[in-house]
Amino acid sequence: MKTTGTIKLFADAHVFDGSFQGSRTFIKEIYTFLAEKEDVHLYLGAYDIENLKQYFPDKNNIFFVKYRSPSAFIRLGYNIPAIIKKYKIQYAHFQYIVPLIKNCRFIVTTHDVIFNEYPREFSLSYRLVKRSLYKRAAKKADILTTVSEYSKRSIQKYLGTITKPIHVIPNGVSNLFFAEYDKERARKYIKTKFGVERIILFVSRLEPRKNHLLLLQAFLDLKLYEQGFYLVLIGHESIKTPAFDVLMNALPSASKSFVFTACNIDDADLLEFYRAATLFVYPSKAEGFGIPPLEAAAVRTPVLCSNTSAMSDFSFFGENHFDPNDNVLFKNKLAAMVNALPDERCLEDLAATIQAQYNWERSAEILYQLIKTDDQLNSRR
Repeated sequence: MKTTGTIKLFADAHVFDGSFQGSRTFIKEIYTFLAEKEDVHLYLGAYDIENLKQYFPDKNNIFFVKYRSPSAFIRLGYNIPAIIKKYKIQYAHFQYIVPLIKNCRFIVTTHDVIFNEYPREFSLSYRLVKRSLYKRAAKKADILTTVSEYSKRSIQKYLGTITKPIHVIPNGVSNLFFAEYDKERARKYIKTKFGVERIILFVSRLEPRKNHLLLLQAFLDLKLYEQGFYLVLIGHESIKTPAFDVLMNALPSASKSFVFTACNIDDADLLEFYRAATLFVYPSKAEGFGIPPLEAAAVRTPVLCSNTSAMSDFSFFGENHFDPNDNVLFKNKLAAMVNALPDERCLEDLAATIQAQYNWERSAEILYQLIKTDDQLNSRR
């Protein structure tokens, strides 16, 4: 489809209808910056568009399109193809999965194929369904992107895209996390509202690969609750975690009140949790990228971060980069960290490093240039 100057770009934003996940941050940040482009008209689709509107600026070139149903089958089978036709969309951007009908140029961002790399962490049915849908999406994509070199290699290996270009558009960290703030004020706010202090924080969906079990077990073994630490786990359950559930349900009264879990924390309060935390821990076994430890470091909170999969790129964590498969090493590092936190200068330097390397505006520009180049080539056909 040839364009005439202004590009009509649709993004499936259904992730804003449900629980938080990393692809929501990706869409919010990328499209906030793309909205600054005068030659781009953005159409954002969701069922709950009133909620969606809260995340984007009020601009004349952003249009919110309501889905008729929250059902994925209706959205992908009917809603989106109809929207593309009605608004004469030229490019449509999807995360992982595409509609049944292809009636414009498709941009697909496949953040990861971790279920192939770590099959024991996922059910057979989950792996079969995801593999089939992801392969189809990659095949249909006119522009195929991912968020890290690690994910790029995995996609080439497992989705059979070795001959198709895969463009890396790295995740970033919002400028909001680098802003100056009063840590004591944040701590008082969180204590008053949620009743927790001296926080060891982990922000992530609850899945076996995320390794909540390792952190909870270490917290109990080290008896950090006796030192007044609270273990705060923020994120909804997306895949059952039986071993973690068993341990949670068996918590003795002495420690139970020091383990705080929540799945419906809004963005403003989540930022305050990051700021108020004494320590942020990210023990995940596998990620296609891994934004939370970068966000924590951006607010100058000390971080212990896994060094596997895409997180191997985060070498700037130095001695606080650990192998999540080594339980003893992790426990030792956690014990050492709570007793000797990094100084302010180290935390400031780390935040500056992250700000320089992971920038949403730069990532949005990569996507914009990919679309413009593809548009120019397509208009000549």
